[in-house]
Amino acid sequence: MDLEGVIRSHPTKKDSWKTVLTLAFQSLGVVYGDLSTSPLYVYRSTFAEDIHLSETNEEIYGVLSFVFWTITLVPLFKYVFIVLRANDNGEGGTFALYSLLCRHARVSSLPNCQLADEELSEYTKDGIESNKRNIGWRLKLTLEKYRVLQRLLLVLALIGTCMVIGDGVLTPTISVFSAVSGMQFPFPKEQHRYFEVPVACIILVFLFALQHYGTHRVGFLFAPIVITWLLCISAIGVYNIFRWNPYVYQALSPYYMYKFLKKTQSKGWMSLGGILLCITGSEAMFADLGHFSQLSIKIAFTCIVYPSLILAYMGQAAYISKNHHDYGKAHPIGFYVSVPDKIRWPVLVIAILAAVVGSQAIITGTFSIIKQCSALGCFPRVKLVHTSSKKHGQIYNPEINWTLMLLCLAVTIGFRDTKRMGNAAGLAIITGMLVTTCLMSLVIVLCWNRSIFLAISFIFFFGSIEALYFSASLIKFREGAWVPIALSFIFLIVMYVWHYGTLKKYEFDVQNKVSINWLLGLGPGLGIVRVKGIGLIHTELVSGIPAIFSHFVTNLPAFHQVVVFLCIKSVPVPHVRPDERFLVGRVGPKEYRLYRCIARYGYRDIQKDDNEFEKDLVCSIAEFIRSERPAARVVGTEDTENGEKLTVVGTSSSNLEGIRLCEDDGSISEMVDASELREIKPLEMPRKRVRFVVPESPQIDLDARQELRELMEAREAGLAFIMGHSYVRAKKGSSLMKKIVINFGYDFLRRNFREPTFSLSIPYASTLEVGMIYYV
Repeated sequence: MDLEGVIRSHPTKKDSWKTVLTLAFQSLGVVYGDLSTSPLYVYRSTFAEDIHLSETNEEIYGVLSFVFWTITLVPLFKYVFIVLRANDNGEGGTFALYSLLCRHARVSSLPNCQLADEELSEYTKDGIESNKRNIGWRLKLTLEKYRVLQRLLLVLALIGTCMVIGDGVLTPTISVFSAVSGMQFPFPKEQHRYFEVPVACIILVFLFALQHYGTHRVGFLFAPIVITWLLCISAIGVYNIFRWNPYVYQALSPYYMYKFLKKTQSKGWMSLGGILLCITGSEAMFADLGHFSQLSIKIAFTCIVYPSLILAYMGQAAYISKNHHDYGKAHPIGFYVSVPDKIRWPVLVIAILAAVVGSQAIITGTFSIIKQCSALGCFPRVKLVHTSSKKHGQIYNPEINWTLMLLCLAVTIGFRDTKRMGNAAGLAIITGMLVTTCLMSLVIVLCWNRSIFLAISFIFFFGSIEALYFSASLIKFREGAWVPIALSFIFLIVMYVWHYGTLKKYEFDVQNKVSINWLLGLGPGLGIVRVKGIGLIHTELVSGIPAIFSHFVTNLPAFHQVVVFLCIKSVPVPHVRPDERFLVGRVGPKEYRLYRCIARYGYRDIQKDDNEFEKDLVCSIAEFIRSERPAARVVGTEDTENGEKLTVVGTSSSNLEGIRLCEDDGSISEMVDASELREIKPLEMPRKRVRFVVPESPQIDLDARQELRELMEAREAGLAFIMGHSYVRAKKGSSLMKKIVINFGYDFLRRNFREPTFSLSIPYASTLEVGMIYYV
């Protein structure tokens, strides 16, 4: 499943206005579904704190003023005008900011980084001048010097990620529950709970059950549903303004915020936890940036979403200001009380559809961010199902999907009211925003090379606003806010234990790798019988010979004639171009037929299926053999001890002038012009015919032709995967905490999660596992 073609090959090329407007329309269904449904529950959650509404309407005017300025300052000023600029080659989100910092300050959590990775096209960075008087330069040196600061930075990024995952549980819950609350009006108040909770649970089960099929079949409906919803709530808002209170615009003055807090005091401060729900989903503008563009997201928000939300909140405030004396008798303050009776049921249907669309966006975003965590070594490997072969990022994770569903049902059944759901969702939202603010302040100094005073001003201004809301949410710990803290704590423990265990395992591999002198002492035959075929040894090492190889050849008398040390690694960039996918080199002298191949993927890349990967792997080695000469494009790795040189080789689809692999009698006429090619055929006809299609020019020497023929015969004989089945244990003398983390925590995660993703569909007959005990 080759999804690499969706990556922008010309990121600097400006899109036409037609393309920008099309992306802006599509972003309404993907980015703004969550934010657009916030009017369903903001006022209901805010006035759940038993705030008495007086005849002067100072309370409702104060809440409206808070809502207006919160939406204006946070989503509009902070995200649209500032944060969207801090993208990582067009990608956004918490890990995009962390990736930028890793490249500019060398604080990456990935252990097998190479200097060659810095030559990737997307590995762009604006260096800070090496001036001791430059505060940014001193900050960079400080981060690179102290490991504790690097770990704190990683933990900060993981906390933000965990809160996004928690939001993936709480947002669908409160959105769907608030949408179905409109069904309460035909029934007495005491009967509401008997149908609201079951209906919400049925919709949630239906929503998560559909994830397996993907959204590409119905995704074209998402944007029309959201824009219909936005037009609906803005029209109702305009109607309520002119029908009930045309002077409600006066509440937009910030003076009413002061009057509100002065009059309501502690209850008003606690109600801020409900007000902040008006910006739920703002982080999606940045997180989903990779699917669209900055300009399209800005146009969609400033021209459609922002005015529609303001009109909707003003309309609700206008209605409440003239009818608040009727509340509490039958129905609480909420969205549906301001909807005219004649259109209440159509609005209910549109609201449920909009809530489903908004929930779908956050669920898909949760899948995506867990994939990014796994790629960067911060989450156990999980199964990924690509639900669309045409659209990038359409992935499904069975384990995470059903876990989210069970958690959503537990929250819905356990809370059964919008107040506690809002308290929980509010804390998750505002914590994620605080993390973004902290990381952005570092990006301003380290990546943008701006003044430290600008970074301080940014974190002071927006951090103060978010800290105010954070305090109001945290005070409700016992009233629902404990849920995101508990979820985040569990996910954070899992992430850090996995990252720590993976890092220690890699350090053991580095310390126990075999010397090149041992290999040279074996001779070209390696002291064993070389049988036909390709032996693919998976290792995390980017240099040196892994201990698993010596363990294998010491205990078995035979090995394959072609040996490939394969490392599949992630790099701190969102995408790796197909023509920069592989680093290929030799291990030892030429006659040994030992190769090293490093496949590089970005944290948002989606790997091909195994058949395509095998073909690309063999073609990359063949292309390395053909082009091996002093003039070839060679980059040196950090392994100066072994003297290995690695050549950058692209995938077969990206190198139209390179070697092609043709299996079984397949025609090659569709690949390239046959007049420009000649075939290297094996000496005898094996069971499975394999041909290398080689360009006519440049000419290759006889040694290279012989090596290509041997590689071709080895491919025909078959390809075997040698995997390390490791048992990681804490070494003697380790602390009690380390023994618990390694012997129980990491071991449990390793045994219950997936093997490396590229090996999931490899036939068991082609796989050989070599057991080793790692004492770390």
